[in-house]
Amino acid sequence: MNATSANHSVVQKPRALAAILWGGVIAGAFDLTYATVFYSFRGVKPIRVSQSIASGLLGPKAYEGGVATAILGVVLHFVIAIGAATVFYLVSRKLTFLTQKPILWGPLYGAAIYFFMHFVVLPLAANPRFRTTTISIATISDFAVHMILIGPSIALAARRFSR
Repeated sequence: MNATSANHSVVQKPRALAAILWGGVIAGAFDLTYATVFYSFRGVKPIRVSQSIASGLLGPKAYEGGVATAILGVVLHFVIAIGAATVFYLVSRKLTFLTQKPILWGPLYGAAIYFFMHFVVLPLAANPRFRTTTISIATISDFAVHMILIGPSIALAARRFSR
């Protein structure tokens, strides 16, 4: 390995990590904020929103776990968001057009995340309440948030750190 390629790989790894972390954290923050605000208008406390996320892994007992399961829910939420950012970043290394037009591909990726979560992840959840999806105002607004905020956040972060 020559000095140039050694320097290139040192520069590239932190940029990949930055793209993934920034994209995942921003998208995760948008999504968690949206869910907390949306459900607060329906009388759901923020701790319950986070516990609902944990219930995907722990089942309904997550609601009995207090702050500990709420924290687990937040951690799981950001792991999922960072995972989504990782997938986009890695695919964008081969399909470079994804970072050339993030305003086009970001919303489409947000829709893909939404469908993956609702038709793959949630049906496998330990909480039976999440295994079916019905169309409601919550479903429509959640889909819109994924297209307007979540997918574009990930795509724009990938573009920003791909230069």
